[in-house]
Amino acid sequence: MSWNSEQKMQFLFTLRSKGVTDPRTLGAMEKVDRGQFVRGHFEDRAYDDMPLPISSGQTISQPSIVGLMTQALNVQPRDKVLEVGTGSGYQASILSHLARRVYTVDRHRRLTRESEALFSRMDLHNITVITGDGSFGLPDQAPFDRIILTAAAEDPPGPLLEQLKIGGIMVLPVGQSDTVQNLIKVTKTEAGLDYEELCNVRFVPLIEGLG
Repeated sequence: MSWNSEQKMQFLFTLRSKGVTDPRTLGAMEKVDRGQFVRGHFEDRAYDDMPLPISSGQTISQPSIVGLMTQALNVQPRDKVLEVGTGSGYQASILSHLARRVYTVDRHRRLTRESEALFSRMDLHNITVITGDGSFGLPDQAPFDRIILTAAAEDPPGPLLEQLKIGGIMVLPVGQSDTVQNLIKVTKTEAGLDYEELCNVRFVPLIEGLG
């Protein structure tokens, strides 16, 4: 399914009402039709501000949370971005409109295969999809200007912090999987790491190994 102008207006209005106000973030989210990423029973809920099930027991995140994470990441046009947890591919496709290059890693081969096919159909050629254990990052491509995790860790994974440039930003949910998690923004400075709590969220846990 694809969205009409009324659905798009309502979608963007909802994002703004939830605190997504950055014009570049809103512009990127307007370019990416969430309906392309939701299949089956839930197609008619594609434009609602709610998480929805996708294959491999995963979810496509709530659009307002995707927006808040993207806004906090503050991606610049020359940036190289690492995403851990490709999922449906929705977040990576939004980032592709903001960054120079996006590397996205997922442990579920089915999800990476489906996402790759979708990116190709959408002519998004600056995304590299990798099947692997994202908790170790991508040392071969490091360092990254920005890193985003779409799965919750108890602490920001050490290998990912190491692969973040000085001046770089990481956005991730932190907390135990069965309790409330916090969305945090980590900025790496010469002096160390600055942490900022953004809001409460609920994500699937970050799991090591392949699915």
